[in-house]
Amino acid sequence: MIPLLRSPFGYNPPTGDRGDERAFSASRFGLDLMGVLDFVTRHFGSIWVADHHMDGNRFRLEGWTQLTWMAARYPGVILGTEVLAHSFRHPPHVAKMAATLQYFSGGRLILGYGAGWSRPEYDAYGYEVPPAPVRIAQMEEAVILTRALWRDRPANFEGQFYRVTDAYCEPRPSPEPPIMIGGEGERYLLPVVARHADWWLSFGHTTDVLRHKMRVLGQHCAAIGRDPAEIRKATPLVVYLAKDRKKAKRWAGDAVNRPQPAFAGDSAELRDRLTELREIGFELFLLAFAGFPDTDDIELFVDEVMGHFV
Repeated sequence: MIPLLRSPFGYNPPTGDRGDERAFSASRFGLDLMGVLDFVTRHFGSIWVADHHMDGNRFRLEGWTQLTWMAARYPGVILGTEVLAHSFRHPPHVAKMAATLQYFSGGRLILGYGAGWSRPEYDAYGYEVPPAPVRIAQMEEAVILTRALWRDRPANFEGQFYRVTDAYCEPRPSPEPPIMIGGEGERYLLPVVARHADWWLSFGHTTDVLRHKMRVLGQHCAAIGRDPAEIRKATPLVVYLAKDRKKAKRWAGDAVNRPQPAFAGDSAELRDRLTELREIGFELFLLAFAGFPDTDDIELFVDEVMGHFV
C-alpha cells in the first residue's frame, strides 16, 4: 500500500549547512528548522531528508535521526529518505529501523534507498568502497532482504553479500513502506528500479536528460514485462524563487549551471518548469528552498505556484 500523498510537493529541509541556503547558523539551526517546518507542514504533503555524514567540515546532522525527530513533531505528513546509502547501515538493521518508524508514525514512511556515491564520506568514516556495479548489486540484495524481513515470519535469506537466518522483524510493518530507489545509471541502476522499485527518484537533471532516463527506464521495464506506470516517479529541485526573476538569477549564481541545475526565476517560470516535468512523467517534486531560514520564497511558492497543481 502506498501512502496517500495529499500534495505533489515534498519539502527537502537541510540537515545542516549544504551551501544553498541563504543563511545558516549552527547555534540556531534547530529553532530555524522548526520555524520553517511549522509553516511547510501546513501546506506540503511530505518531508524528505538526505543521508550524508559529512560535507567537508560543515555542520551536518545524521538524516535518519532528524527524520524520526520530525516524525514525532509533525504527525500529518508523509516521511521519506532522499535516499539512504545502503552501505552506511547493515541492511537487516535498516529493515528493522524502518519497521519501527512505520509503527510509531502510523504508517507514514516511504523508504528511499540507494547505492551510495560520496567517496570522501566512505573514506572518512571507514566504509569499504566497492565499484559501482558491486554497490548496486549489494543495494538490490538489501532491498530483497528487507522485503523478506517485512513479510516472512521468520525470514530466511542467503545472498552473495547478506544473509538472515530465522529472523523476526516484529511487529512487521503495516502497511509495508514503499521503497523508492534513487539513481539513474542506465546499465546497472535502472534495471534494479525496473525490477524492485515502488518509486523511482531521479537526479534533478535538465528536461532533455530526464526524458532520456524515463525512456531507458521504460525499456528496462519492457524487458521484464513490467508496466512502467506501476513505478511512481519523483525528482528533486533546488529552488531560488523571487518575484523579480533577475534578482532570483543573481541570487542563484552558478547553481543553475551544475550537472543537476537549480531553478532560478519567478513564479511563472517555476510553474512552467514543473508543468514540463509533469509532462515527462514525474508526479512528486522534492523541493529545497534556498531562502532558509526565511520563508518568503516558500510562501511565494504556496501563494503563486502550488495552487496550479493541487
